[in-house]
This record gives sequence, structure tokens and C-alpha cells, in this order.
Amino acid sequence: MKAKSSVNRPPTPDVADNLPEREPTFQELLNIKFIETGEKERLMELLRERLVDCGWKDEMKSICRAFVKKKGRNNVTVDELIHVITPKGRASVPDSVKAELLQRIRTFLVSASL
Repeated sequence: MKAKSSVNRPPTPDVADNLPEREPTFQELLNIKFIETGEKERLMELLRERLVDCGWKDEMKSICRAFVKKKGRNNVTVDELIHVITPKGRASVPDSVKAELLQRIRTFLVSASL
């Protein structure tokens, strides 16, 4: 029996090609501005420095080590560790660090006229 040759059809157009272009949201515009100006990277570096300075990084490392020790090194996945550590990490960022970052963001928004 001879194999049939495939049917010659034009390619199916992508659905995204048929959608009307939409305006970016304010949040998307802010993110673009932060990246283009390099402010996002500066804020990330400031956050890293402050978290190290206040001992937050060491505290999170300690919690991770305790969890791994309790469960056994070969019985812990990265996803499981992230699931456990994320809520604790977010809740334990000092208010002073949050306030400093928020002030820097506000200053940037004023200077960028947004």
C-alpha cells in the first residue's frame, strides 16, 4: 500500500496576528521606564544590600538549612523549599527597608513625570 502524500494547505494564521493592537497598561509603561533608565537594577541592588545589612539573608539561609536538615537532604525539592520560604521571607522584610524602597520609587516617578 502506498503512503498518501500530505494535503497542501496554507499555514494557519496565528490568533495573535488577528487581534487589534492594544495600548500598554500604566503598569507596563512603568515597568518599561524602570528598565530603560536602569532604575529597576539600581533598586534591586539597593534591596540586596539592605537585606544583607539587616541580617535578613542570613535568617532566610538559616531557615532553609533547618528545613533541609529536618526533611533530609535528598528529600527536599527546590520548589518545596521556595513554597516554604517565600511567605516567611516576604513577611520578615523590615519596614524600614520597604519604606526606603517606596520613597526611592516615588522620587523616581516624580522625576520621570509619571
